[in-house]
Amino acid sequence: MTPDAAPTQTGLGRAFSGPPESERLMRWATYAAVGTAVTLILFKLVAWSLTGSLSLLSTLVDSVLDAAASLLNLYAVRVALEPADHDHRFGHGKAEPLAGLAQAAFIGGSALFLLVEAGSRFLDPVPLAHSGVGVAVMVVSITATLGLVLFQRHVVRRTRSVAISADSMHYAGDVLINLSVIASLLLTQWAGLTWADPAFATAIAAYLLFTGWTILRTALSLLMDKEFEEPDRLRILDIARDHPDVHDAHDLRTRSSGQQAFIQLHLEMDRDFPLWKAHRIAEQVERRVRHAFPDADVLIHQDPTGIAEAHPSLAYEDGTDPNHAEPGTSAPG
Repeated sequence: MTPDAAPTQTGLGRAFSGPPESERLMRWATYAAVGTAVTLILFKLVAWSLTGSLSLLSTLVDSVLDAAASLLNLYAVRVALEPADHDHRFGHGKAEPLAGLAQAAFIGGSALFLLVEAGSRFLDPVPLAHSGVGVAVMVVSITATLGLVLFQRHVVRRTRSVAISADSMHYAGDVLINLSVIASLLLTQWAGLTWADPAFATAIAAYLLFTGWTILRTALSLLMDKEFEEPDRLRILDIARDHPDVHDAHDLRTRSSGQQAFIQLHLEMDRDFPLWKAHRIAEQVERRVRHAFPDADVLIHQDPTGIAEAHPSLAYEDGTDPNHAEPGTSAPG
């Protein structure tokens, strides 16, 4: 479960819900994830009850988490795709990273559980039985998971959904987990290496902890309104400054909220321009920015040259404005 970014339209109502095709794909991706996870839980539960393998138990726990996380994603995507309303003028996109926080908590808890169980098996090894059943179930799991991952990645390419991207990365890791379980079953049953089962379970727990941390970090970045990456910020400033009637651009602020991105900046123009002309120039710059960032809601403020109103929260400690570089030069970073 871990991340990518977003598409859109304009106007309150559908402004933050994305194109209907994107909405349909995102919903189908969540349905497919839940269906796959529930099916694999049933298969793995039977296989674990027959083999007693801790590695199989670990992948069963992982599938239970997959189902819980996918159900959470199903709800989060449904909320995130709701159009902006009277009480949520910026839309409901924060539902996606909020779901990511819950996913990270689920994953971290399951990883700790597996570590405790693995420690117990290292101290008191347990022989396995019916390994062939376990291997067969893992092959089915790998096939089903690969199909789901391919579909999810198609959806992510079309929608850039954070929630679907997170789910896709976790399910891709599940393929490796299932392969490791097959290796564990074969080594334990046929080579007599009783330590292989808890060893692979420990490795799976470590992977889950890493995945949980990645999801947590991405979700927190979105919830804390982290700025776009510096190349994208400089690209926006360059687009604005490229307009022949714009003297400079500054006070650029950016953030993302689920499927929606937000861009705000100030443009400096000739102080003698009438209001209608300044407004027209701002609209032209806005269209150019939207062409480069089609998922963005763009807000532009016009300043007369020489009377720039720098936003105090954007200044560095030395008092310089990080966005107010001379035209044709990069903002200090």
